[in-house]
Amino acid sequence: MTFKLKIHQHYLRLVQDRIDVFRDMISGLTEDSKNDAKGSAGDKHETALSMMHLEQEKLNTKLAEVLHQKAVLDKINPEICSEIISLGSLVKANGIYLYLSLALPKINIDGVNVIALSPQSPLGNKLMGNTVGFGFEINGTKYLIESVE
Repeated sequence: MTFKLKIHQHYLRLVQDRIDVFRDMISGLTEDSKNDAKGSAGDKHETALSMMHLEQEKLNTKLAEVLHQKAVLDKINPEICSEIISLGSLVKANGIYLYLSLALPKINIDGVNVIALSPQSPLGNKLMGNTVGFGFEINGTKYLIESVE
């Protein structure tokens, strides 16, 4: 398994875990509201149900965001390597590994730190469409692209 494939699968697993957590939380709230509806009456009951509904809406919004992240990751084929940086490229610049996909947490694979960044981020935007040897500066830091997978 290639280094890039390990990175991609790790991020897919991370996003899928988030999806599962949000779905479990939504399911739990649905069950709680059903159980609460059976035994309560009055203003207190209405307030509790309203609060549960608001929380459920928030969780549904977060779930939709994470499902969108998964859709973006699903579009990436980690087996494809291009000399030109695009969505799904693994770039080494200044000794730092950058995975152009989404803004996701930094991970460590095989003892190497990897930062996932969005192509829309300032750094991602500068990288897109460039190749090995391209140099640029962002916020006073100079970058040099060392490799692209």
